[in-house]
Amino acid sequence: MTTTLVIARHGNTFESGETPRRVGARTDLTLTETGREQARAIGRYLREHGLIPDVAYASTLRRTIETADLAVRECLKQPVFPLGIFDEIDYGPDENKTEDDVIARIGKDALKNWDDNAIVPPGWNVDPAQIIRNWQGFAQQIIEHGDGEVVLAVTSNGIARFAPHITGDFESFRENHPLKIATGALCILKHDGIHWAVHEWNVRAAA
Repeated sequence: MTTTLVIARHGNTFESGETPRRVGARTDLTLTETGREQARAIGRYLREHGLIPDVAYASTLRRTIETADLAVRECLKQPVFPLGIFDEIDYGPDENKTEDDVIARIGKDALKNWDDNAIVPPGWNVDPAQIIRNWQGFAQQIIEHGDGEVVLAVTSNGIARFAPHITGDFESFRENHPLKIATGALCILKHDGIHWAVHEWNVRAAA
């Protein structure tokens, strides 16, 4: 049976007109009203596309828990289970800084390498190998039941970009898709009983 993993990025945490900052594991923001509507839109998308989750997970941060909770309320009321493996990365000295501040410290090339290739800029507290192992372990766990579950995992951009490693061919994926995911967007990966494959990436749930 096919197991479906839906990965969603949390909704907006900055108000319109507010300068966005690079928010990581040490900055625990709540959603804006726009972010809450993005979360509800995720839930409506799942319902309308026959992807009502059998189980939902989020990171331990408020922005992901709130996104997951609002999304599942649109589908089917059920609890959301927080997992630390989905907590956003730690941006080190760039935590909670504006993009201009980040670029001033590390340069545009380093930031582009992160966005395009998931190469960690200097100073960030990130262990890509551990994040990949976390995704692989989680993916293995959800297919072991063999009952064709739909699983929702709400996380952040820094963590979600490593999820395609579960397909075993991250390089091909990277060559054909941008790694960055928009707020309130979702990605759909499916396991056909043998392999994981990415079916959708960075789909905006809101119209």
